[in-house]
Amino acid sequence: MPTHFPQLNRALALAMIPALAACAHTAAYPGVDQQALAALADMPAGEISAPTLRNVTATLASDEFEGRAPGTPGEEKTLDYLVERFAAAGLQPGNKGSWFQDVPLVELTAEDLSPLQVAGKGVPLTIPAGSGWIGVSYREQPAIDLANSEIVFVGYGINAPEKGWNDYAGIDMRGKVALILVNDPDYESPEATGLFEGRAITYYGRWTYKFEEAARQGAAAALIVHDDFPASYGWNVVESSWGGPQSHARRADGGADQPLISGWVSKPSGEAIIRAAGQDLRQLSRAASRRGFRALPLGLTAEASFRNTARPFASKNVVGILPGSTRPDEYVLYTAHWDHLGRCPANDAGDDICNGAIDNATGTAALVALGEAHVRAGPAERSLVFLAVTAEEQGLLGSEFYGSDPIFPLSQTVGGVNMDALYPTPPARDVEVVGAGKSALDSYLDAALRALGRRAMRDAAPEAGFYYRSDHFSLAKRGVPMFYVKTGKDLVDGGRAAGQAFAAHYRDNIYHGPDDEFDPDWKWDGMVLDLQLYYRLGRMLANSGDWPNWYAHDEFRHIRDASCNQGQGC
Repeated sequence: MPTHFPQLNRALALAMIPALAACAHTAAYPGVDQQALAALADMPAGEISAPTLRNVTATLASDEFEGRAPGTPGEEKTLDYLVERFAAAGLQPGNKGSWFQDVPLVELTAEDLSPLQVAGKGVPLTIPAGSGWIGVSYREQPAIDLANSEIVFVGYGINAPEKGWNDYAGIDMRGKVALILVNDPDYESPEATGLFEGRAITYYGRWTYKFEEAARQGAAAALIVHDDFPASYGWNVVESSWGGPQSHARRADGGADQPLISGWVSKPSGEAIIRAAGQDLRQLSRAASRRGFRALPLGLTAEASFRNTARPFASKNVVGILPGSTRPDEYVLYTAHWDHLGRCPANDAGDDICNGAIDNATGTAALVALGEAHVRAGPAERSLVFLAVTAEEQGLLGSEFYGSDPIFPLSQTVGGVNMDALYPTPPARDVEVVGAGKSALDSYLDAALRALGRRAMRDAAPEAGFYYRSDHFSLAKRGVPMFYVKTGKDLVDGGRAAGQAFAAHYRDNIYHGPDDEFDPDWKWDGMVLDLQLYYRLGRMLANSGDWPNWYAHDEFRHIRDASCNQGQGC
């Protein structure tokens, strides 16, 4: 029998709720019919099965699955098991009769990096590889040779038409090196307000965006000037993260549209380059933080080279669907990543399997449990898609491939819910909303939480940019509004202290290690309560006629608008 957790006491909850009014950016929710939304929120609770959550988590996290690394026997076992569970839940194959979407991947390794040679104005510089600069190439070619390429300081490397900001205005970057500052122009603001949300980093501040925009501009190379404070980590992290193999979704053109080199220079190296051009990095950074900044050619050139080894391999996303009853060509997504790290450094007991029980066997189990619940309730008006993606741990690669080659058109995808690392704690009075104040999905979450007698809390660390670090982001950056709502900290049993203690213990002792194992003593009622929320969010979207949009200020609004103008939906 499905297990239910009764709603929290409404009187207590209403006394506690600042609800999402504290999280919403504005009272005007674009693309949402508020009157119809109130009616949609009044629905039966989802029949979430605690035994399903327990059994699927235990199976996926068992040693037999070897940590579920893509491209290993653990993947094959995982795929077989998920198809079995999706079919038993009553879902249908989601990709033209197949349960799978092939995800071609490639591992690229840069070796024998040369120094970065900077010349011009009579002041040659030799910047050593490793301690002074580091780079990779997303091009699948054996040798990378950047020769005599002009360096252009492009500020923060941002092109944000909705904000009236374009650091590349008036400059042709083809064949040139883009020298880029880390983070956003207003990162030093103590508040999460301002054109670029102040201390709350936007996607424009993420290194991934900066490399993507440099590619769109046709740059031969993109080099970010690292700085510990705005990056929130030291140069040692850059060296360790970028000094080995890098996996990516394979591109049809073999990465030919990418810069020859994407990489970093240390802050002292960046200062030396700017100084060689007769400029001061601090002064240029201040100028770049103001509207109207224009890219500055430095009168310098750069050269660098390295060997580039490509190893292609393949993995799969798993796709199930519950077709809609009246609008089957409009889609609502549930996403979770099935993969984990596979074998890893052993703990003191000699265990070298990173089982990934919490991260993310729980989220994958949630996909199965939600599929069961929606099938029991019968088809919604729109189609519900259950997408278990691969290679999240290697950089959101499975969801990135789906975003670039979607099975269902993104212009016909209303929105979705992502689930990553669900905590097996007692029920929480609250949920943590990562990405609040970005889209009209706030309105749906507000209505669902009120119906369940719970409250929302803002992201506790907006400067960390967690909204840009899980699989929903691969859809969001292409314009599809996505929920990322995590387990709250204010537990019914033990309060906020207990919730924070569990989160800290998981982060410090369990996360990405061999001790992330299934525990038969875990309690599931808190997770069931969270899944009832996720069920309600998906069901409300699937039964509405709305196309919730990003707020006008948001970095993804213009992308969604363009998608809607070209497509059949929204």
